[in-house]
Amino acid sequence: MYVCMCHAVTEAQVKKEIDAGANTPRQIARGCKAGTDCGSCVRRIQALLGEHGARPCPTARLAAKLGLAEAEAEAEPQDGAQAPAALPSRTLRAA
Repeated sequence: MYVCMCHAVTEAQVKKEIDAGANTPRQIARGCKAGTDCGSCVRRIQALLGEHGARPCPTARLAAKLGLAEAEAEAEPQDGAQAPAALPSRTLRAA
């Protein structure tokens, strides 16, 4: 399956970069150029990183919810701590 259409990078190539030690989308990009053109594949790259032990980012969790990656167990807050609240969204006004 292709991950990056701009540079014809497959999922296998991205996994090969991860196995070679890449653990960020930027490191993946250095190795195979995936994510360096239009950027539409960066979310899938982040999801693949999350699946292979890299620290999952919010985008990877979103990809899991959308069915683009396997869901990971959410970490439970410890010692009665509450999870941080989402930041409020801001509406931009036209000038």
